[in-house]
Amino acid sequence: QVQLVESGGGLVQAGGSLRLSCTTSGRTFRSYPMGWFRQAPGKEREFVAAVSMSGGSTYSADSRFTISRDNAKNTVYLQMNSLKPEVTALYYCAAREGTVWRIASRADDYDYWGQGTQVTVSS
Repeated sequence: QVQLVESGGGLVQAGGSLRLSCTTSGRTFRSYPMGWFRQAPGKEREFVAAVSMSGGSTYSADSRFTISRDNAKNTVYLQMNSLKPEVTALYYCAAREGTVWRIASRADDYDYWGQGTQVTVSS
């Protein structure tokens, strides 16, 4: 079982930046490809970015967002720049079983989820 805890959300003005973090206490963190998703009220959960086990392969659905990981710290990050009000949502990190890198953009690709951290961008 992988327990994920997100942090770093908050209220920011449009044009600002935030860095989200997702940590786990599990020793097998480096064995999981990771992803970030977001969900706004009344909307479906939306894929944001994914990273391979090593961190050497990444994909972001939004060029303003960058995903990375530090396996020594059991942490995955989402750097978000030039924020706009439309990205206001609850942001989740997720871990996926499997070793082969692919752009896993469906929520049901992932096996473990955190509780989310709220990001609110004001205009």
